[in-house]
Amino acid sequence: MKLNPRRHEEPEINVVSLIDVVLLLVVFFMLSTHFTREGRLRVRLPRASAVPAARGRPKPVVVTVTENGDYLLNGRELLNNSPDTLRAALAAEPAATRTDTVLIRADARATQQSVVTAMDVLGELGFSKLDIATIKARAEGGS
Repeated sequence: MKLNPRRHEEPEINVVSLIDVVLLLVVFFMLSTHFTREGRLRVRLPRASAVPAARGRPKPVVVTVTENGDYLLNGRELLNNSPDTLRAALAAEPAATRTDTVLIRADARATQQSVVTAMDVLGELGFSKLDIATIKARAEGGS
């Protein structure tokens, strides 16, 4: 018995209609989806519009943070910029009472960590009223 080999055609799946359906689904989901901006965080930095009025106390306690992260207490430079040195200098300050407001003057180029460290030391010592010194912002649109 002689068998003639038949030509076998490879089976095909017609995917043209499947592509049409998928394209319609993609268009439907694109048109019905809401695109929200939940990932973006908008931060608005504060501006000072006026210089605050002077308080009744003639000589407030002023902690200055320099660009390099060094601390000055009432204009006197401390030995180093460690929190312990700042804590000891504030505890030894005779004019500093815990109910007074402490003024923090930080250089604009000072690191945030230096300023937060000064605030942390002040909070540990019991100071609860802090002022942050700013300069008056220039008018918008003017030079």
